Amino acid sequence: MFKLFSRKSAPTPAYDYDPEKEKPIIRASICNGEQVAGFKDRETGEFHEVMLIRDNQDLTEFKHAYGLERVDKEY
Repeated sequence: MFKLFSRKSAPTPAYDYDPEKEKPIIRASICNGEQVAGFKDRETGEFHEVMLIRDNQDLTEFKHAYGLERVDKEY
């Protein structure tokens, strides 16, 4: 038998986001369109990957989990 998986409505944050030091970013590949949500350090530019964004529902879950209204996209 196959087991069906369903998405959670509100994932638990897997990363301690500090809005003073980091900004939410979606990194998108120009080549294949893959998108990854995470946080970019404002000083060093280091990116902390949090989750793969496959569709709008994933983006909504990311925003909801971290209490975000807007997420910028980088290529």
